Amino acid sequence: MYAERTSPLTGAVVWTKAPVADAAAARPVLPDGCMDLLWDEERLLVAGPDTGPYAPEGPARRWAGVRFRPGTAPVLLGVPAHELLDRRVELADLWSAARVRRLRDRVAAAGDPATALEGVALDLATAAGPPDPWVHRLVRRLDEGRPVAATAAELGLGARTLHRRCLGAFGYGPKTLARVLRLRRALALARAGVPHAETAIRAGYADQPHLAREVRRLAGRSLGAFLSDQVAPADGPRPPTRSEREDPEDLLAGR
Repeated sequence: MYAERTSPLTGAVVWTKAPVADAAAARPVLPDGCMDLLWDEERLLVAGPDTGPYAPEGPARRWAGVRFRPGTAPVLLGVPAHELLDRRVELADLWSAARVRRLRDRVAAAGDPATALEGVALDLATAAGPPDPWVHRLVRRLDEGRPVAATAAELGLGARTLHRRCLGAFGYGPKTLARVLRLRRALALARAGVPHAETAIRAGYADQPHLAREVRRLAGRSLGAFLSDQVAPADGPRPPTRSEREDPEDLLAGR
């Protein structure tokens, strides 16, 4: 069983997942533009950004995790997102053994590993300082369906500079990020009962066949298969939270 809650860390989600008895029934994790800090009862791991569905492997375990706001985890973890693209790696492969051992002991000794993991994430955010505002403005503009070129111009960045920055923050370029965000919008609409043809137009696709092709490319299954299987939003793309959709500059300006 999966459960999640919002975190005091802006845009982050704290989640837990109980073991699934039938491994074949485990739902795939879909691309969502995010990275996660994970605990599997024994190890601390990092889930990098995905470009396709990720099928959990290995024995059934109880998981806890912190899903970071898109584009923010690389600064907190000290590793470019593109180095973790489509990967799950142990934190010990990224940080010193002594540092990871202290954090592992801290989480293992906690009565609630998810809350302890959240504490680790909050400490990392405090040490890192405020995130660069361009990341959140980019996510918001692309999630509104704005073209990549227009968004780059609005941010005052050239195409090559934006692409390079996106590789470090998201693991892939802005066009792929836009596709992932569009998929999240589409699945949120479809789960809400919006007809597929209307979902395609409202999410920003050219038409329903375009929606169908993109869902298969990014999620590995048809839209109908996901709806019939009732894949929970937390197991795949989820609609962005209010804090993800609104950047602080716009809120202060009253826009």
